[in-house]
Amino acid sequence: MSRWKQGLVALPGIGVSILPKLACPACWPAYAAVLSSVGLGFLISTAYLLPLTALFLALALGALAFRASSRRGYVPFFLGSVAAVGVLLGKFVWQSNPIMYGAVGLLVVASLWNAWPRHGTKIQITSGEHHGYKKEN
Repeated sequence: MSRWKQGLVALPGIGVSILPKLACPACWPAYAAVLSSVGLGFLISTAYLLPLTALFLALALGALAFRASSRRGYVPFFLGSVAAVGVLLGKFVWQSNPIMYGAVGLLVVASLWNAWPRHGTKIQITSGEHHGYKKEN
């Protein structure tokens, strides 16, 4: 899987965390339509919002931790962990939009940092001799 595709794994967690607390009356019909159209109408209740948000944030953190030692190290993972805790606290405990959106921004920064290619990374090109092809002089 390419690096930019691994960075896209964080998007579901970000998307779910940005969902409002289902208090906006104008949003109810849109959420109900989208979720019901795919057979997930029961997810519209607030009882499922916290577990879904935690699940998608865990998926994003798993993507940051996957092969972290061979990419940018564990710093983006730790930054993403702080961001995930900030999203959960800002949205469900303190109900603070600035904290929640700041944490989402921090998660985006961690994901982009993790997906950004390293400088000086060289691609090894083989001659093909290991596949039975011999180089002629």
